[in-house]
Amino acid sequence: MTTPSTADSGQALLSQDLVRLGVSVSDRHEAITMAGRLLVDVGAVEPPYVEAMLEREEAMSSYMGEGFALPHGTDASRAHVNRAAVAFLRFAAPVEWEDGEEALVAVAVAATSDEHIGVLASLARVLSDEDAAQRLRTTDDVDEVLALLLPADDGKESS
Repeated sequence: MTTPSTADSGQALLSQDLVRLGVSVSDRHEAITMAGRLLVDVGAVEPPYVEAMLEREEAMSSYMGEGFALPHGTDASRAHVNRAAVAFLRFAAPVEWEDGEEALVAVAVAATSDEHIGVLASLARVLSDEDAAQRLRTTDDVDEVLALLLPADDGKESS
């Protein structure tokens, strides 16, 4: 099993309890709220952070392309972050995100500084690899999500 990436607190940035696969949501706001609640449930953020994620989405879409969205809070909302964490949602059906663009995956980020950069670098690496990106868009295996997104230097060698 993959060793989760950890923040300074020693708690996982991304772990099995922050991954949901095959979820059904009606729109991007419900998706962001669901991801935010995961972050609240693990104690990574306080509830106002979820509202800030929604506010930020209204100001600027978090859609990245290739079926991926990266919702996160505003700079001011970092005051509501208890520890860095990343939540991963893969949707059962595409979610209209912005101007007809559809998301299949949302990767929600909460951080006070740069603790999450390793996971985001892994996401960028995955998105540049069409096969790996397709695996993230379609997997039903939580461990595969962790293996694809956790930085390679977290104790698991890439094969």
